[in-house]
Amino acid sequence: MLVLSRKRDESIVLGPPGGDLVEVTVIDIRGDKVRLGIQVPREWTLHRKEVYQAIQREYPPPAIGSPDEPT
Repeated sequence: MLVLSRKRDESIVLGPPGGDLVEVTVIDIRGDKVRLGIQVPREWTLHRKEVYQAIQREYPPPAIGSPDEPT
């Protein structure tokens, strides 16, 4: 895991050269809470981790080799 320090209004950019980029900006810092602004391509989905995990529990991906697996 890469650990970076950023101040309010500073950003990091993630993504392959020439590919889709994700920009994460520190919007606000209040006590032990940090507000982040995240710009991703419109066709991407973005969830908080706990929401993503709940979705995965509700709709688990099909097992490899199962009839539901896309070909």
